[in-house]
Amino acid sequence: MRFSKKTLFAAGLATASSLVSAESSSDSQVLVLGTSNFTSAVEPEPLMLVEFYAPWCGHCKALAPEYDTASVELIKENIKLAKVDCTVEGDLCNQYDVKGYPTLKVFRSGSSVDYNGPRKSDGIISYMKKQALPSLSTLTPETLAEFKKKDKIVVVAYIKEGDKASTDLISKIAEANRDSYLFGVSHDEAAAKEAGVDVPSAVLYRTFDEPEVKLGKDFTEDALASFLKAETVPLIDEVGPENYMQYAESGLPLAYLFVQPDHKDKEAQVESLKSVAKVFKGKVNFVWVDAVKFANHAKALNIQGDSWPSFAIQDIENNLKYPLEDVSSDVPGKVSSFVAKYVAGDLKPSIKSEPVPKDQDGPVHVLVADAFDETAFDDSKDVLIEFYAPWCGHCKKLAPTYDTLGEKYSSHKDKVTIAKMDATANDVPPSAGFQITSFPTIKFKPAGSKDWIDFNGDRSLEGFVEFIALNGKHKVSVDIEPLNETETTEHKEAAAKPHHEEL
Repeated sequence: MRFSKKTLFAAGLATASSLVSAESSSDSQVLVLGTSNFTSAVEPEPLMLVEFYAPWCGHCKALAPEYDTASVELIKENIKLAKVDCTVEGDLCNQYDVKGYPTLKVFRSGSSVDYNGPRKSDGIISYMKKQALPSLSTLTPETLAEFKKKDKIVVVAYIKEGDKASTDLISKIAEANRDSYLFGVSHDEAAAKEAGVDVPSAVLYRTFDEPEVKLGKDFTEDALASFLKAETVPLIDEVGPENYMQYAESGLPLAYLFVQPDHKDKEAQVESLKSVAKVFKGKVNFVWVDAVKFANHAKALNIQGDSWPSFAIQDIENNLKYPLEDVSSDVPGKVSSFVAKYVAGDLKPSIKSEPVPKDQDGPVHVLVADAFDETAFDDSKDVLIEFYAPWCGHCKKLAPTYDTLGEKYSSHKDKVTIAKMDATANDVPPSAGFQITSFPTIKFKPAGSKDWIDFNGDRSLEGFVEFIALNGKHKVSVDIEPLNETETTEHKEAAAKPHHEEL
């Protein structure tokens, strides 16, 4: 299965939570659907959320009680939730292109789009309520007060009646962000005066930090976009599977404070960062993390020790990591100095690497991050690299073939390099120009080129040799011993089956 850079980390954060098994609530209002009743149940509904799941899936088990709780609340709003067991209804799940569990889809009168919201009950409820409303609600003096309290984040634009340009602008912004926030527009001048703004302007009403934040005088698309990006996240909040994507999609680097959850000074440590977060608001988002529950995420950010609190900045878009170990002696002071250097561009990212091998006696060149550029960008050679994980079943299955491939090209090492890199023990350096999102990933670069080619072909000896001869600058080919009849049959059967990647 393939994941984006953002969902990789979200999945990592979700791991601890997903291991908890929970039974469905007896009060659940979730409909059970299958081939026999799916169309008749879904098509008449103007809005419905459907979960496609597998009973053995840990993430599905973790979602179950949250989904049940949400169903009870949302049925009051005439919004139904349903589920489909993909181990029973395989054809139905294939029809809706379900490739992982759980997959959630929002249906409107039978047509579906992917659900991109949170997976906690309150988040599901909030998301689906937004889906039930128009992207922009026109407010009256009587409905304004209630609307401001409808969700955790509500944006109200105060616009003079007849100002079509400003109304069109807020409509465009509301439609683009309808899954995330509630938007309303008031044309009442008295309401604008009471809100303390001149028209046109906007006020963000929220349940954290300052409860009201005013946009100011610059009512433009860029100003509104920047306003939402900066003001819709708390100065510092706990991050977990239910809200990680909000940060990942903000476009800002994410700064983590890893704290020991039962430490007597935990609250003070978190609180001490609010002043720092305020200084860098709009440049870096700050969060705190349970260092015990998500210890593996700390390691993924190259925090090597287990002394808390510790700190790290993650450039999510480029998957760059900037760890700062033990900061217990002065959390705000050390973090403030560190973040200032990061914002100024004075920090180098941390690149995790295994030691450079003393020799390369094996059939395949063992590549590590510290020697990546030297090997990968050797302009004299065609370079094939497999990025693997030791626990990956597909990688283990490929290993004998890949070793044989290395042996076949051993007499052509001056022209072709067959290499592999453990992508769990080594970071792919920024110089590579790509990141790894599934295992195994196989990349090829012809001699003298700076561009990488994805290998998506047949993972057989023949497939690799044909690919290298076709795409390499040196056009090196090697002889392959013919396969026996049994092996040929097995190979054809395997090739006919779709590849199922895993992380």
